[in-house]
Amino acid sequence: MFDIGILGASGYVGAELLRLCAAHPEFEVSYATGDSQAGTLASTLYPSLTTAYPNLVLDEFVLEKALKCDVVFLALPHEASLQLVPRLVDKVRLVVDCSAAFRLKDASLYPKWYGFEHNQPAELEKAVYGLPELYRQELVGAKLIAVPGCYVTAASLALAPLVMAKVVSTSGIIVDAASGVSGAGRALKNGNSFCAVDEDFTAYGLLDHRHTPEIEQVTGAQILFTPHLAPMNRGILATCYARPVNPSTTTTASVLAALSRAYRSEPFVAVRPTSPSTKATLGSNSALLSARYDERTGYVVILSAIDNLTKGAAGGAVQAANVALQIDESHGLTKVGLFP
Repeated sequence: MFDIGILGASGYVGAELLRLCAAHPEFEVSYATGDSQAGTLASTLYPSLTTAYPNLVLDEFVLEKALKCDVVFLALPHEASLQLVPRLVDKVRLVVDCSAAFRLKDASLYPKWYGFEHNQPAELEKAVYGLPELYRQELVGAKLIAVPGCYVTAASLALAPLVMAKVVSTSGIIVDAASGVSGAGRALKNGNSFCAVDEDFTAYGLLDHRHTPEIEQVTGAQILFTPHLAPMNRGILATCYARPVNPSTTTTASVLAALSRAYRSEPFVAVRPTSPSTKATLGSNSALLSARYDERTGYVVILSAIDNLTKGAAGGAVQAANVALQIDESHGLTKVGLFP
């Protein structure tokens, strides 16, 4: 049994981590912080956690308490994680950071895309990218995991195998993705209130969304990324457009076959001819993929659906932690979405 600390448990990702850890046979949450909600029962903030955590009180951060844990998950703002991680790494068995503080390997990218200077080069070098489908070998025995961004997970699972297999070109790729409102976090903002979001669909982060360099890092391709906010609680649907390397031999069947080969042994990825939907992934750690080749326009179209809070954040974090700890990769996670 591993003692688990969740720092930032009052946010949506933190609450999802609590949900998943409650179903994990080898994880026991012993410490959960939520500084803005310190002293509050977790079940008061999130009634869905009542039976699993009837007496868990969100605490203030105290380093000594965190250091007593075996595994510490960070669901904190980027700059908070940046400064905290060096105080935890190599002092606990595993640190799993859900922020972007250690995702980008090129430290010079942080001022442009995140607005701060990266001042922890040793930890940046040490961090392993937490996408098991692409980095499983590197994750085994890791001490620090950088959990991918939600959009990055959806887009990278769709594109990376096809780029690596030279099915699609590395230039001119377009990623058009829509996310549920929970991706904006629990804090109320003008743009994520009910009246702003209900019956609306809008693009944002035009040309400069911070997940762009991360998708490019993982796929090794040039990406034009446009995110959209959809009037739903959870989910991401990414529609990716790429040019084939060999148009004369490319078909829908060949693209689907390439994806199927890449993910044939993956427990949480399914490739099907039918178009994936976000609701099919609700609450699960699954990623559903499909693809088409359009002979008329010469584009390969790849579609990817995930739950942004599960596979795109907390679920991906738990999956990566399982791999690092060399326990069953599926512990605490479900492949089955909620319906209706």
